[in-house]
Amino acid sequence: MRVDRVQSVRFERPLRVSASEGVPELSVVIPVHNEAGNIGALLAEVCSALRGVVRFEVICVDDASPDNTLEELRRSAADMPELRVLPLARQSGQSTAIRVGVKSARGRWIATLDGDGQNDPADLPRLLSARDAAGDDVRLIAGWRTKRRDRWDKRVASRIANAVRQSLLHDATPDTGCGIKLFEREAFLDLPYFDHMHRYLPALMQRAGWRTISVPVNHRARGAGASHYTNIGRALVGLSDLWGVAWLVRRSHVAKLLPSEGELQTKEDGDVIELDRSSA
Repeated sequence: MRVDRVQSVRFERPLRVSASEGVPELSVVIPVHNEAGNIGALLAEVCSALRGVVRFEVICVDDASPDNTLEELRRSAADMPELRVLPLARQSGQSTAIRVGVKSARGRWIATLDGDGQNDPADLPRLLSARDAAGDDVRLIAGWRTKRRDRWDKRVASRIANAVRQSLLHDATPDTGCGIKLFEREAFLDLPYFDHMHRYLPALMQRAGWRTISVPVNHRARGAGASHYTNIGRALVGLSDLWGVAWLVRRSHVAKLLPSEGELQTKEDGDVIELDRSSA
């Protein structure tokens, strides 16, 4: 049985509903919480990186920030026709904010960035190029921070966490914690949803039968504010989620129809897809 651990999300009135003319090919989703000192410059960089490259929209989901983040987004929206802002009425967490943005997105492909400015928007065209060069079965291009700009203790904790995760999930992804990613909207929304699921997208995509690749990206020091995570807090939550994802991966099975079988109906029994041959 698929259980979606989703909070009831209530929106304040969106600040802007228009975007650039035509349906965008790419939707950039940025979850933000207390990033008043970073978000304005980050949005300017996104526009600089993508204008003239791809038709895009930007969706910022403000996770009930108590600082001036919403006011900064309001100022940016006045000069950025591609921007839509979705303010959440109460804090719901990063995974929920991302999912809200993806569900609101109009593009087939979604790019995500952290709102703290440590991800470099100049890497977005690189991810698009990697997607174009990959096979049709690739649904996730994950950023890989080869040169981290974090404190030493955070880097060490990340290395340990990545090693433990890879030993259990075998997802062949060196850096699942990197916020800059490119994935197909429909494939993402088909994944089982739970809090903190954004950290396990490669394994979840592979479980669904898709291929994932990693691309080296730039990583920058935080410009303003402080991280919203602690090493201990992330580890405690991560262990519980990791065992849950490992359980999902172990019991998954992707069924593929043979061309000679014709059109067969499928039905979902829990997380296992079975073929129903009753109508064949």
